Amino acid sequence: MGVRVRKIIRHLEETRLENGRELDRIHRVAFVGAVIENPYPSEYVQDLVTLADEIGEEIGKLVGPACVELLGDEVESFGKAALVGIDGEVEHGSALIHNLRFGNVFRAAAEGTELLPAAEKVGLAGSPIDIPLKHKLNAKTRSHHQTVTLQIADVPRPREILVVCVAANAGRPLARLAEFGAEVQTVG
Repeated sequence: MGVRVRKIIRHLEETRLENGRELDRIHRVAFVGAVIENPYPSEYVQDLVTLADEIGEEIGKLVGPACVELLGDEVESFGKAALVGIDGEVEHGSALIHNLRFGNVFRAAAEGTELLPAAEKVGLAGSPIDIPLKHKLNAKTRSHHQTVTLQIADVPRPREILVVCVAANAGRPLARLAEFGAEVQTVG
């Protein structure tokens, strides 16, 4: 069984100023998503993993390497998401993106080692989805904890799933918080 794709979404944001300050370098965030026909039936099925194993790598190849290519820079942080149409279950999207055959394709393309932070939900066409990002090598790198939003007017239709990978070339613009755990003081 192959994946039926209605459209591929490619979106790149470049931030040059933040809070009136020019950034040292352009902050880039790339989104690449595949809007696919929900491969699961609308009625309840117990086993979601077998199908996710069959198509996870195919979906990963559609969006993971393309996201890295669109970024056009070294990936420093990444994330993933699934937005399921209202005739599906959030578990359908979860099965697809929380599958190593999907995630390993993106992780390899981004040269990352950390787990991909994720968001998944059911929504109407035009629903936004907030996607968390973390550093690709060390999830405790506080400067790279951020959330980005994607919203597409006609996505998802009731029997569709948007599967998306997101990559950024840096942490938050003007990040200046202390390293993770710095606020904890030891008492002697």
